[in-house]
This record gives sequence, C-alpha cells and structure tokens, in this order.
Amino acid sequence: MDNKVLKEDIKNFVGKFALAEELEGKVIAVTGATGLLGSCMVRCLLALYTEKGINLHVIAVARNIQKAAGMFGEEREEISYYNYDFSSSEPFKPLRTVDYLFHFAAPTASKDFVDKPVETMNTVYLGMQNLLSYTREAKVQSLVLASTLEVYGTVTDDTEPLTEQMQGYLDPMATRSSYPLAKRAAEALCHNYAAEYGVPVKVARLAQTFGAGVSKTDNRVFAQFARSVINNEDIILHTTGELCRCYCYTIDAITAMLYLLLRGENGEAYNVANSDTYISIRNMAEFVAESFNPGNVKVVICPQEGLGYSPVTKLRLDTKRIKQIGWQPEYGLKEMFSRLIESMKVDDV
Repeated sequence: MDNKVLKEDIKNFVGKFALAEELEGKVIAVTGATGLLGSCMVRCLLALYTEKGINLHVIAVARNIQKAAGMFGEEREEISYYNYDFSSSEPFKPLRTVDYLFHFAAPTASKDFVDKPVETMNTVYLGMQNLLSYTREAKVQSLVLASTLEVYGTVTDDTEPLTEQMQGYLDPMATRSSYPLAKRAAEALCHNYAAEYGVPVKVARLAQTFGAGVSKTDNRVFAQFARSVINNEDIILHTTGELCRCYCYTIDAITAMLYLLLRGENGEAYNVANSDTYISIRNMAEFVAESFNPGNVKVVICPQEGLGYSPVTKLRLDTKRIKQIGWQPEYGLKEMFSRLIESMKVDDV
C-alpha cells in the first residue's frame, strides 16, 4: 500500500482509537474485505496488531482471495482468508471460530439495483440471514451490519434531524427500491434475531462514506467531483442536484463501527454521519469547485434519465445516539474532499 494519505489516516486511527485493548486476543471476521470500507477496516485492525501490539487475528472474507492477498499480503499470524460469496446459498463457515464480525459485503452500484433487483435483494437479505444464523450457532460475541441511510427512503421535510425511529416512504413497486428495501428487511432481521434469540447484533446506518482509498474510477458523485477538480473539467450533474444528505469520512466510519461493536446496544440501529456535512448535491458540487479549483471548474446541470439515482430526498441525520456511546466524527467536508483528491492523485492501494 503506497497511498500516503491512507497511510496517514490509519496512523491517525491507531494513535487515537481508545478501545484498542478490548480487541486483545480476538478473532475478527470482515466481510466485503476488498471493498472500500471492508479494506479500510482490515488495514486498521492489522495496524493495531503491528503498531500497537494488539494480539488479534483478522479473517478477510472475500469472493476473490487473490485480490485480497494482493491488498493485504499472504496469510500469516495476524491474517487469513475465507472465500465466500454472499449471493450463494452456502452456509457461512470460516475455519476459525469468530469472536467479532463486521458485515460490509453488499451490492453497491446503483445501476445493479435497477438492472439486477432480484439478485440485489437476495444477496442483501439472504446473506444477512446466513450471517445471523452463524452468529447464533458459533456464539459470536458481537456482529455489526453496515447498513445505509437509504433505508430512510424519501423524506422531504428536513426541519428536524432524522432519528433512528423515523421512516420515509419507499415504493415497493419501484425497481430502484430493491436495495433500500432489502437493507430495511436485513435490519429488521437483525433486530428480530436479537429480540428472539439474544443474538448480539448492531446496525450502523451509514451516511454516504468516502475518503482516501476510493478508486479513481469510482462513479459515485463525490468521486466524479474529485476527478473533475483534478482534471480541470466542469462538474456535470445528471440531476438538478436537489438531493440532500450527510456524509462521513472512511476512518470516522470505521471508528464508529468499532464503537458499535464494543459499546452498541443489541438489536438497535445507529446513524453514522458527520451531521455538520449536511448539504445538497448541487451545493456540494459548487463547494468542491470553488474550494479546490476556483475559476477553472464550473457546475453544469445536464439532466439524464435511467442512471438509477435514488429519488430526491432530504436525509439530515440525527447522531445523538451514537455520540452517547463515546464516538465523535473528526473529519469535516473540506478535509474529506482534500484527502480524497490527494488520494485519487496517487491511487495506489
């Protein structure tokens, strides 16, 4: 890993994460280990082992073991690999008994939510079922699901921040709803396993998350904006940019997930966001252009249908619940984009 921004992020995490000692002697499985957040979690845990001497073992769960080994190195004392595909119906059974489990694996491309809605729903829901079943049988001590702010659906009034008890409208007859509806169902399954069987599962409702390590070919809006700034190109919006939401930096999200693992209440959901980052897509585009390449990059509205974008909604998340267990976000929107842009210029992870 030669991405110096990501290295700095991880060093910062190791220096500041207050609960590291509680991971001593634990086996921690991370699904979706080659994705943005999964890989970030694996790297942070391995850094606790190498830099702080925390005796832990990471099981990196991935569909492509070669890709995972290319990212994290060969199997050794602190890491092993488990080849598993959440779109299959095979039981989840790693060779080592797991103490802690983070579930990041999920479809992430908006286009797939529209083109492959059945596969999207099955992968999210049935994959969760397999993990909860394993957690119950293997007596895993704590499981955290990486869910999404998309479970809130369409909300048009942002005068009050959204607490975890609120819900907006999701149209079950809209194909694009395949992903948020499946995540809603997966969250409900987590709560019900906790209520009926006492399974120690927590849900992290993540705001849109980005930071160092995002691929320069990523097609989400934040990556498009960063690329435009780097390439001296106008930012093209394919919508009117009215959608509003909160964001979270990758390392902040990782720290939040660890706090939930160790401090969260079973069967409950927690919003994970920097509430100060609440902004519309259009305003964010203008903010990025003006902050990082003023005069050379302008925002151009060019609406286009059929790209699978989520409906216009206003998701201003309330973060009181997670702050009550000791977590605080560290990175604001300007620093988030500064680090993303710097990271995408090197893009070697």
